[in-house]
Amino acid sequence: MIPEIKAFSSVLDLMNKFPDEQTCINELEAIRWGGHVVSPFEPTSKVYKCAGNKYRCKVTKKYFNVRTGTIFEDTKVPLRKWFIAIDLIASHEKGISSHQFARDFDVTQKTGWFILHRIRYAFNHENFQREMENTGKVDETYVGGKRGNKYNVVRKKLREELGGAGMGEKQPVFGFA
Repeated sequence: MIPEIKAFSSVLDLMNKFPDEQTCINELEAIRWGGHVVSPFEPTSKVYKCAGNKYRCKVTKKYFNVRTGTIFEDTKVPLRKWFIAIDLIASHEKGISSHQFARDFDVTQKTGWFILHRIRYAFNHENFQREMENTGKVDETYVGGKRGNKYNVVRKKLREELGGAGMGEKQPVFGFA
């Protein structure tokens, strides 16, 4: 059973949920495999659990871990930093530069660039797009200026139609994506 991924209300909540590397590894294993480890090399093969959060494929005799075949593969960056980075990028509409990312995460600019590109690649990957295809965004706003800024003729018409002040003089607009 795959656990439901919940949105965090703050970075502090995320850091409390994932206090160390092992907690992150356990969560990623639950999300990726749901309690039944599958070899990335031979999906039908039996898998042996080894020391140090590693696994071994019986057919190919290759070792792997939860990072193998993901954007986290071949990096020394802790999963905790990856999780915080993903939350940060997903929650900021305008994105973040690699220089700012490097300062915020205490990594080099090159590492910041690398992490950002891997996350952007993952967000644009077909599997992620397929997973997100039935979700959408809804937003609303009111359009129209203050009554005092309108022409006298328009103000008089509004007074007759609407009576008092309030949101009734503004047009509600809804957007769906």
